[in-house]
Amino acid sequence: MENEKEELIQELLDSIGALFEYVAPSFTIDLKASDITVAQLRVLLGLRTLGSSPMSSIAESVGVVPSTATGIVDNLVGKGLVLRDPDPNDRRRVICRLSPEGKDLTNGIWSWGRDQIRNFLEGISIDQLRNGCEGSRMILNNTSIRRS
Repeated sequence: MENEKEELIQELLDSIGALFEYVAPSFTIDLKASDITVAQLRVLLGLRTLGSSPMSSIAESVGVVPSTATGIVDNLVGKGLVLRDPDPNDRRRVICRLSPEGKDLTNGIWSWGRDQIRNFLEGISIDQLRNGCEGSRMILNNTSIRRS
C-alpha cells in the first residue's frame, strides 16, 4: 500500500512536470526585458502572495537570510518593481510592497499560468473535472491553504 502511494505521488509529480515542460516554451512574459533573476522572481511572487511585508517575512517566504533578501529587494526597487515604506508602528522597520509595475508583472505571470491550466481543463470531461476538483479539495484540506 505504501509503495503504491509513493508510485502514485511520483506519477502525479511527473505529470505536473511534463505539463510544465510542455507549456514553458510558450511563456510570453518578457522577464529578460526587465532583467529578472529567478531569486528576484521568487521575491516578486512572494510579495504577490504575502502582500506588504517586512524584510524578515520576505526572507522567510523565499528561504533566504534577511541580508540576502535585502540585496534582492534593493535590485527590485532599482528596477521599479518594489516599493519600500516606513513601518508606521516602528521607524526601524521597512515594509516592502509591489509597485504598480511589479503588480502588472506578477499578475501577468499568474494570468498566463491560469490560462495554460484552463486550456488543459477544457479538453476533459465533466466527470474528470469533478474528480480533479475532489482531488484538489483533498490536497487543500491537507494543507494550511484555505480557499476564500
